[in-house]
Amino acid sequence: MSGGYVYSTQFGQLCPQCDQPIAECRCRTTGPGTPNDGIIRVGRQTQGRKGKGVTTVHGVPLHGKELTALAKELKKKCGSGGTTRDGVIEIQGDHRDRLIPELQKRGWTVKRSGN
Repeated sequence: MSGGYVYSTQFGQLCPQCDQPIAECRCRTTGPGTPNDGIIRVGRQTQGRKGKGVTTVHGVPLHGKELTALAKELKKKCGSGGTTRDGVIEIQGDHRDRLIPELQKRGWTVKRSGN
């Protein structure tokens, strides 16, 4: 832990423990507010999106470019757009039933979260 910077104009959001950009942080494996128990949680979120839902994937044990590559594969599998934010994959629409088996094929423990 160093100077306590939490934002950089060059990199954006910084990890408070290692002062690295969130996308390259190695000291945590999950997004904000998600327990670090090794389980990937796939949920649906509509808050702050004007009623449009997105499927969220929390707790993937990948970082940076690896996480972005996985997000790209999952978006292609669902035929939908999306992004990665702070270690969380967001895919437009409700694709939980399609994503859970896909992530389980990769050997991860996956749980459906929310309704």
